Amino acid sequence: MTAEVHVGSRLPLLACLAGAIGAVAVVTLDGWPVLAALAGLVGGAGLAGAALRRMATAQRAELVRLGDLVERRAEQVTALSHELRTPLSMIKGAIDLLGEGSPGPLTAAQQRFVTVVDQQCAQVIALCESLLTHAKIEAGLFKPRLESVDVAVVARDVVTAIRPLCAQRGQRITLDTPQVTPPIQADPMLLAQALTNLLSNAGRFTSVGGGIDVRVMAMDTGIAVYVTDDGAGMTREQRRRLFHRFATGRPLADGTGLGLVITKSIVELHGGSILVDTAAARGTTFLFTLPG
Repeated sequence: MTAEVHVGSRLPLLACLAGAIGAVAVVTLDGWPVLAALAGLVGGAGLAGAALRRMATAQRAELVRLGDLVERRAEQVTALSHELRTPLSMIKGAIDLLGEGSPGPLTAAQQRFVTVVDQQCAQVIALCESLLTHAKIEAGLFKPRLESVDVAVVARDVVTAIRPLCAQRGQRITLDTPQVTPPIQADPMLLAQALTNLLSNAGRFTSVGGGIDVRVMAMDTGIAVYVTDDGAGMTREQRRRLFHRFATGRPLADGTGLGLVITKSIVELHGGSILVDTAAARGTTFLFTLPG
């Protein structure tokens, strides 16, 4: 269909051009040939306009078709996530009861097994949530609920929540914020999710005893947030694979890569941008900016 529209749009334009050439050729010949050439010019322009209208109609139809396709895929992912989350939530509840010792005391070995099952179950539930969020954003069904937000406060809450996990891994995490941060219009829940994804990613790829630094800066154009780790960093090829679904950028690494994809989508929903500075054996810095 694309080839037909392309060729069809050229013919009227050529006819229009031919009419113009004819007008120039006969303008020195006095009389009716001038009027005939002008008629050819007008006719060619009319055909060109009709072809352009057909092209616009075809493009609108294609956009509608693609929109329907994306929405159907989002609905399928939503249904799948729901079907997975329901039994997983029941399994998680049963595991929590076992861990609390409600049915009876557990041996040390049984407690270790219960802990492993609980952690893996929580990881799969989080994956379902990520798939659902990503599908909604991709389909254009996810709209940020904007309000006046202090990004420094959001960063402080996220760092406080993730600090115990870093302590378990022997990692230190620091936060640097200005004394006064100008508020911006943003969705605080989405910003917290984006920052949590970046910190979780940094924690996975920072070695035991390593460090993660979070910095919030006020700029003339808005707010900048830096997340830096001193982990292994990435090669150029690994960097190229970032922000793609089911690609973490690190070989043999855990995770699906959805966290970074969702983070990028959240930042762009707010009109911002995200960048990465990394080098092998030198750590990684993620920077995202938000307009003021």
